Amino acid sequence: MLEWQTLAMKLRTACPLDCPDTCSIDAEVVDGRLLAVTAAPGNSFTQDFICQKVSKHAERVYSPLRILTPMLRTGPKGSGEFAPISWAEALALFVEKVRAALATHGADSVVPYLYNSSAGALNSSGVSERLWAELGAAEVEHTICAATTGASWEAVYGDMPSVHPGDVVHSKFIVVWGANPTVSNIHLPPLIHQAQLAGAKLVVIDPRRTGIAKRADWHLAVRPGTDVALAYGMANHLHVNNSLANDFIERHASGAKAFLDEAANWPLDRTADVTGVDADTIAEVAAAWAATRPSMLRFGWGPERNRNGGSSCRAILSLPVLMGHFGDLGSGVLGSTSGLTPTSLGRLRATSRLPHRMINMNSLGAVLCGHDGHSPVDVFFVQGANPAVMNPNQRLVHEGLRRDDLFTVVHDQVMTDTCNFADLVLPATTHFEVDDVAGSYGSYILQPVHKVIEPVGESLSNIQLAQRLAHAFGFDTSVYDMSAAQQIDVSVQSDLVKNGNADEFLAAGGIKQFLDVLPEFSDGAKGQRAQLCVPELGDLAVPKFQELVTPNFPFTVISPATHRTINSMFGEFNSPKFTISIHPSDASILGLEAGVRVRVWNELGSIELPANLDPDQRTGTVTIPKGIWMDAAGGLTVNALVPDSLNDLADGACFNDTRVAIERALPQY
Repeated sequence: MLEWQTLAMKLRTACPLDCPDTCSIDAEVVDGRLLAVTAAPGNSFTQDFICQKVSKHAERVYSPLRILTPMLRTGPKGSGEFAPISWAEALALFVEKVRAALATHGADSVVPYLYNSSAGALNSSGVSERLWAELGAAEVEHTICAATTGASWEAVYGDMPSVHPGDVVHSKFIVVWGANPTVSNIHLPPLIHQAQLAGAKLVVIDPRRTGIAKRADWHLAVRPGTDVALAYGMANHLHVNNSLANDFIERHASGAKAFLDEAANWPLDRTADVTGVDADTIAEVAAAWAATRPSMLRFGWGPERNRNGGSSCRAILSLPVLMGHFGDLGSGVLGSTSGLTPTSLGRLRATSRLPHRMINMNSLGAVLCGHDGHSPVDVFFVQGANPAVMNPNQRLVHEGLRRDDLFTVVHDQVMTDTCNFADLVLPATTHFEVDDVAGSYGSYILQPVHKVIEPVGESLSNIQLAQRLAHAFGFDTSVYDMSAAQQIDVSVQSDLVKNGNADEFLAAGGIKQFLDVLPEFSDGAKGQRAQLCVPELGDLAVPKFQELVTPNFPFTVISPATHRTINSMFGEFNSPKFTISIHPSDASILGLEAGVRVRVWNELGSIELPANLDPDQRTGTVTIPKGIWMDAAGGLTVNALVPDSLNDLADGACFNDTRVAIERALPQY
């Protein structure tokens, strides 16, 4: 009798998913099959633990919904009815449709929607961009998340890098504004807790009493969309009480007078009325923040998600400047760290590009339906994204995706809701099946992503698909060679990062903003000073507040991340509950009990779902989680209610401008 020996291995790799932490992970592989994903030791930031989402990643790798071969639609759009075809047939059809679109309506009619939040640095950019640039296709701007925050940082601080997250342990006063690290940055809370044990005070500014807010000394439940007012109210209170860092402002800021003149419109009583935060609490927090050193601001992405997004972000970022909270270990602003860990992808991108159509990601429904004044879209290619679920104005997006004359191709790992609207579905690799590099936007670490299993089914990586398409289109394929990608320079582009080793950062004392690093602007005339007023922005030279009055729809819906999904990824097996969380006092006024089914509607649409009574909500604000798939929702999701309007800087998304009415749903028979 033969005895078979099982070959088990634990292989080191990294997680490149759309999360700030970029964990080091160990993949347990037995006989070539991924069995488990655990934390890899030795990463000082990720501290030997990972999120429960990624710990279940093997369920996606071998999901019943995993796409194993190219598939062609056989039923109506949206039905999810497909039949397998060969890669040769799929590529021939894809190229035929693109060439027909180019000949009929021109390059503007070909729209590649590239997001790739599940791929590493090489596969998420570079060659895919190059391919579509060579074709002259439209470009979809990444405005759905972080564009406004990034533009705001650049407006105030230029290219000045974020502090190191490890520096927070040295802080004596920590402000977490518009972030929920207990869900989406899980390795930061232990560092904050370490600072608290050493005596630090914690302020959390968020409409909900989140996990981190429950551990705070102050929780300011700001009304969504009013963060700019709260920042101005704090600034004005400090100004009238002579509590600003005038010497620091004189040395390191421009535009402070214009900023403070605008802030003068925000006395405490008006600020409290608009923001819903008690005036005495605003004064107490502002005074304590200004007086305590070292102090750190953890700046999140929440404040950008409304019509006042850019103004709110710029006003918040200006507060530490007015208080002079820089130059000491444990002080400064913690934002995105990606600026110091870029990879050099220039050899993979097109060196030049002809004028082409630019498309705002948030306007996808209008673009697909031809409501934007441009020629129609003939070919729509989606890679690493799920816009049928994640985009604003969901009903309009679906209307566009259902067009019989639109040829849609989706390259993804599993059959998403967007795949169900496609004409052609192509199988994609997971990051366990390719070699790549993982940068980070929440730490200063750059790591290799190692291939630990062979591609499942006939899956191709983004790079491999671009290579095959380039060959089919007759391009010079030498610039798409995998060898070029493997040899790419992935060194960190700053001496500060010390080859991506966080321990060396901490040993060297972290990054001291306005001491080790200064604001750097593309316009040299701005100098190395924070910009509290940006004349180039015209009427928004200083931040401005736009009213949020919508009397017919009294509730604001926010749609935050949860601990179950990364955007919509993992929603196929780990979906959050499709419920609406309402403060008990609001539920009482509406005559609602826990678990009752409610109708939530506005001018864009209507959804029905169970009510969850939650005292951690602020009154007037309700929560429906993002990332839920249509099956789990029983139809449309929260984004059916989200407007596709754009905010005041970088044309970012306005998810938190969702205003609704709520009532008990009629009985279902």
